[in-house]
Amino acid sequence: MNKRTETTFRARAPLRLGLAGGGTDVSPYLDDFGGLVLNVTINKYAYATLEPRTDGKVELRNADSRDGWVGEATTSLPVTKGVELHAGVYNRIVKDFCGGRPCPITITTHSEAPPGSGLGSSSTMVVALVKAFAEMLSLPLGDYEVARLAYSIERADLGMAGGKQDQYAAAFGGLNFIEFYANDRVIVNPLRLKPHYRAELEASLVLYFTGVSRKSEEIVKQQVSNMKAKSVESMEALHALKRDAVQMKEAVLLGDLENIAASMRHSWEAKKATASSVSNAMIDQIFDSALASGAMAGKVSGAGGGGFMMFIVEPTKRANVIAKLSEFQGQVMLGGFVEYGAHAWRA
Repeated sequence: MNKRTETTFRARAPLRLGLAGGGTDVSPYLDDFGGLVLNVTINKYAYATLEPRTDGKVELRNADSRDGWVGEATTSLPVTKGVELHAGVYNRIVKDFCGGRPCPITITTHSEAPPGSGLGSSSTMVVALVKAFAEMLSLPLGDYEVARLAYSIERADLGMAGGKQDQYAAAFGGLNFIEFYANDRVIVNPLRLKPHYRAELEASLVLYFTGVSRKSEEIVKQQVSNMKAKSVESMEALHALKRDAVQMKEAVLLGDLENIAASMRHSWEAKKATASSVSNAMIDQIFDSALASGAMAGKVSGAGGGGFMMFIVEPTKRANVIAKLSEFQGQVMLGGFVEYGAHAWRA
């Protein structure tokens, strides 16, 4: 029998759109040159629920994939397929904050976007899990500490390849211009948009899920390999992505839709030069069709290869673009921006 205590702890963290600079938040590029990323969180979330138990067991549940694991509470759980993130967070929390004592608990997660969506879903889930444990254990962790811990669990403990932007976006929330430097130095610069600029940008955005989830790790590994090999094409593309992040920030703050689109077009071409698997025939077909029906610019959110695509569309042409995208096998989604990052509560 699953014996729980009365208190349930819950947390949610927002998913993000990578507007510009994605890829420059990956080592070794950021260590050598520094990275710059512009991203914004949207009203799609990753959820984590913790239910302390009295029967000495741990149960891990992934409500999306229906994967799970149940066993005796120990100081180190096995990293099991489908609930890797749950085990990774549990193991680090027990080690760093529970004095090495086991923590009988049921951990359940749910995400409003699938893994491989390009919205930072895996990293956002780790942030939600860390935030839920911080609430349960009354840990004095600020946004920087939550993001840094989530990054360390995912990249160091679990060995998952990827950049740094997702954890900070999820922890802080809102529209952020983030600087990444060597020695784990990160500076999050929140940007304040005038309400009518924000409304215009939201009205000009169309999200499209290709229906194909991809392993961002494989694309990131190819990008890292190109970085280490000092591939001229790849390095020039990353430098361009970094410049585009600055230009995109300025255009967004000025509400300049034309330059936002121009920066996105340039960034997408540069992004494709970082690794051959960033785009493919399916993505190119969808992209070309959206442009032909009125989109000003577009790109794949995240590492590429599938997941979500985003398009900048003059609002009066939005319906045309949505109709054209609906002819493909994926799903059109409309989403608004959110100002707040991860938060937790006692249910």
